[in-house]
Amino acid sequence: MHPNPPFERYPSEQRVVSTDKGGILLESFCSAQRIEACTLDPQFGVYARYKSLYTRKESLVQLAETEGANIVLALIHGNHIIGFGLLVHPEPEERWSRVGPGIMIELKAIEVCRDWRSTGIARHIVEMLLSHPRLEDMIVYLVGYSWTWDLDGTGKSAQEYRQMLFRLFEPFGFREFQTNEPNICLKPENMLMARIGSRVSTDIQNRFKWIRFGVEP
Repeated sequence: MHPNPPFERYPSEQRVVSTDKGGILLESFCSAQRIEACTLDPQFGVYARYKSLYTRKESLVQLAETEGANIVLALIHGNHIIGFGLLVHPEPEERWSRVGPGIMIELKAIEVCRDWRSTGIARHIVEMLLSHPRLEDMIVYLVGYSWTWDLDGTGKSAQEYRQMLFRLFEPFGFREFQTNEPNICLKPENMLMARIGSRVSTDIQNRFKWIRFGVEP
């Protein structure tokens, strides 16, 4: 059981942001029904050396039905998805769930279709994902795997893309943490970042430190 009320009890928030390509509607805590009513831009697809993390709307619908999930959509024309962000609790078999019930939540994806990149949408999605006061009681983490990055679409090397992610997330309080998690250790560009809420106890922070290296304190 989570120590606080689950995210889905909170109403969806809407914001309109301006970009040099036009206005974008952002919505948080999107329900499965809301996502069902939207269309997913076809640029979330499969390319020669890159595949979007989620290429089907049904995948987002399924995640929206998960307890404690926050799905933020970036929309044009009211219901056309051109960007999204996901906060989801780790699966029980993942090491991060062992830090404590309801403590860890993964920033599982931030994605913007190619035509709308470099417009600041990703920053607005992250801001909306992190605006909930409950996150001060939690550790928000993200893992960066270089084989999931759109290096062709951005024209960046893996190291340049990594630095771009740092520039995106560090202003929101994320910092890099070391770990022996096998998938993260496969490539030097891969990374673990986390934002530790201001009300997270020292005991939980220490537990997070040990779990990062697969040790049960």
